[in-house]
Amino acid sequence: MARAFLHLNGNQTFHILSRSSVTRASLPHRSMMVTMSQNQSYWASINADIEAHLKQAIPLRPPLQVFEPMHHLVFAAPQNPAPALCIAACELVGGHRDQAMAAASTLHLMQAASFTHEQLPLTDRPRPKTRPTIHHAYGPNIELLLGDGMIPFGFELLARSNDLVQNNSDRILRVTIEIARAIGSQGMIEGQHYELECPQSEGEELCDIGWIEQVCKKKEGEVHACGAACGAILGGGSEEEIEKLRRFGLYVGTIQGMLHGAGKLEKELMKEVEELRNLALKELEEFEGGKVEAISSFVNV
Repeated sequence: MARAFLHLNGNQTFHILSRSSVTRASLPHRSMMVTMSQNQSYWASINADIEAHLKQAIPLRPPLQVFEPMHHLVFAAPQNPAPALCIAACELVGGHRDQAMAAASTLHLMQAASFTHEQLPLTDRPRPKTRPTIHHAYGPNIELLLGDGMIPFGFELLARSNDLVQNNSDRILRVTIEIARAIGSQGMIEGQHYELECPQSEGEELCDIGWIEQVCKKKEGEVHACGAACGAILGGGSEEEIEKLRRFGLYVGTIQGMLHGAGKLEKELMKEVEELRNLALKELEEFEGGKVEAISSFVNV
């Protein structure tokens, strides 16, 4: 199986294994490398567009004591694939990137807020060494308040994308509900609650595979499922396409969470991860077009 590396930021490196490398193993090595390079360029262009959109939405303007730390914390958080998946799903169903840009940016803001709160130096709970950290340029009081402020700002950003000319009000409302559920008590926050319930011994987590999968499904899986579903909704996908991409996103997010947080259970998790990869790719079988291969590269972390 051929692999490549997709650098989403300085802290994370994602391995790519496209479906073509499985079904077209007889292709020349050069052709496979070209395909991988194209996929990397595709994701890089999406992430660059999301970053540019956020920089325009959060300029450094008065009052600087608000916008300077918000700008810092939004871009200090590691890029997560869920916003990019939102854009990719929109384009997969025939939509344009601009239609999903506000939703993708909102997802990044939500995850930046969550990351900021998790990084607050207000607890002596041991942190896994593999998790990315940020430089605390501001005090915990500022980070706490600005993390809280990112969430309503994200919804404001999404609401402002309502376009009477495009008549997308119903889609924006539906996506707003999707995101609220994914980050709330039935999604990411529930996953964080499960994570805190794991018993510990001298900084090492003592939890089984079932617990890890449940945490990852809620904490990462639901957000990725939301991103893919929102992209399909905004791109005008059918209900069947929306649900297929929602399931695809759930599998992708769960895989990413399991591999990033596996620790000593990594070997035991490989079988579960492979099953999730197969299920994810199965959801893409009925889609057609040039974007299928690119979005399928999400199945490997």
